[in-house]
Amino acid sequence: MSGSRLVALGHHQPARVLANADLERMVDTSDAWIRQRTGIATRRIAGEDESVTDMAAEAAAKALADSGVEPAEIGLITVATCSAIDRCPSIAAQVAARLGVPAAVCFDLNNGCAGFCTALACADHSVRAGAARHALVIGAEKMSDVTDWTDRSTCVLLADGAGAAVISGTDDRDAAIGPVVWGADPARGHLVRIAGSWQPRFAQEGQAVFRWATGELPAVAEEACHRAGIATTDLAGIVTHQANLRIIESLTRRLALRDDVVIARDVVDSGNTSAASVPLALSKMVERGELPSGAPVLLFAFGGGLSWAGQVVTCP
Repeated sequence: MSGSRLVALGHHQPARVLANADLERMVDTSDAWIRQRTGIATRRIAGEDESVTDMAAEAAAKALADSGVEPAEIGLITVATCSAIDRCPSIAAQVAARLGVPAAVCFDLNNGCAGFCTALACADHSVRAGAARHALVIGAEKMSDVTDWTDRSTCVLLADGAGAAVISGTDDRDAAIGPVVWGADPARGHLVRIAGSWQPRFAQEGQAVFRWATGELPAVAEEACHRAGIATTDLAGIVTHQANLRIIESLTRRLALRDDVVIARDVVDSGNTSAASVPLALSKMVERGELPSGAPVLLFAFGGGLSWAGQVVTCP
């Protein structure tokens, strides 16, 4: 194949809504403080009986149903997650069993918040190499399992959910997923972390992460467009990792964009869902008709590691 393209998307969020007013009763915080610092108004929290696998399978089932691809045609399933409890079988293998996918290669990928864009690139490379004709790429997180609910600086951020994409091989280079720009800065990996085997907890150095994301990453986003052969002014939409509204707006302000470009701000309603945030936001934007079919959209994720990954895709 000359490349691969996004065929269909799907997403899933838990039913429980945790509003800022609820957090005011849990920690020393306020709705005004949370909105000013993060832009978040609500987030979704999974129940004790709802797992990463449950959410991943729900999102994947929706994407597969809309794709026209049969389960038996899926040759690869990969799940990006940093919050899964199960070690083996992988979440991807569990999703395959639930969806009736008989013989795909299945693996989970942990690259923190950059996980989905990393997994999408791996699937794209596999399709280009002929290892699979169709692939299912999922970002799914239950960040509430690793949240320190006594830390007012981080518990207001995190949430649960999943997003999924079906990709298929194509001979049309113009409809292909663009080349990935990815990397990491391991020397600063401690700035965003989930450490420990017993009750692991999310922690970050917020100000340092903000400076890194808004100061160094705009150039990386521009490089992803350059490798796709387009200018940032050609973009119809941008879906970054939904880390924090201040980061999203500061980062995108540094890019040369048209006034009508659509910028994902799903973090306001959904919180920070780590590796799930990019596909979750993209799926909801497409479902609402905010992005036209065939339009170029920049996907750009960054976070724990410190890692980043991004590519330009054609909207399904």
